[in-house]
Amino acid sequence: MRLLVIFGPPAVGKMTVGREVARQSEFRLFHNHALIEPLLEVFNYGTPPFNRLLADWRAGVAEEAALSGTDLVFTFVWGLEQQADADELKTYIRPYIEKGADVAFVELAADLDTRLQRNRTEFRLAEKRSKRNVEWSDANVREMERFLMNTDLDASLDRSLPSSALLAEHRHMRLDNGDLTPQEAAARILAWLDGSPTRGL
Repeated sequence: MRLLVIFGPPAVGKMTVGREVARQSEFRLFHNHALIEPLLEVFNYGTPPFNRLLADWRAGVAEEAALSGTDLVFTFVWGLEQQADADELKTYIRPYIEKGADVAFVELAADLDTRLQRNRTEFRLAEKRSKRNVEWSDANVREMERFLMNTDLDASLDRSLPSSALLAEHRHMRLDNGDLTPQEAAARILAWLDGSPTRGL
């Protein structure tokens, strides 16, 4: 049984690449907005009931997926400098760790201009109703730049971050997918997971 956590900044392609990983393998995709969108029908983003239900439901899905032996792709917007984010993510991956599963992390990286282009793709807007106000969504992508959402290429610079210990405990791949199709990115991720040689990482 395997858990693959895909993280990275907004509009980098986590859901799209995750769906392609699932298409090319036995993984099932549980993307970041799978629960956000239905909750937004009832609660405003960031309100106490929204936050409480989102955390509880994510944890519940992860627990049931682990209990059923499901290979899962889980996408997450992770502020690497935020202790609360690291603690939250630990909660979601714990059921897989307790089952002795292979837990791996893939971070996707692309420059801001590329991500702003991807923020307006038909697939993203179809899957994420809350992103359809593209002016607001573009501003949100820019605003989220204040958080650290990718590791530095020199990993030694990141040792003091709350995310560092968690990443050090599991396999971790950093993939610049700025010039890759989702199919190419997924193929590289799956080859890495299976221990096959990969190029251009």
